Amino acid sequence: MRLTEFWRRMRVHFGDAYADSWARDYVLAPLGGRTVVQALADGESAKSVWRAVCQVEQVSAKLH
Repeated sequence: MRLTEFWRRMRVHFGDAYADSWARDYVLAPLGGRTVVQALADGESAKSVWRAVCQVEQVSAKLH
């Protein structure tokens, strides 16, 4: 998954304004206690980060 696709899905799920905030502030256990932004900065693939988001949020099956 490309990073642009990851952010598109984040914005579809959370909305334009909230996606960035959620990615910076919400700590995810599946990412080892990191935020989305931290995990991506640490080199985690966008695909694995998206899977972690799907684990903790009720993401539409259409976005999986």
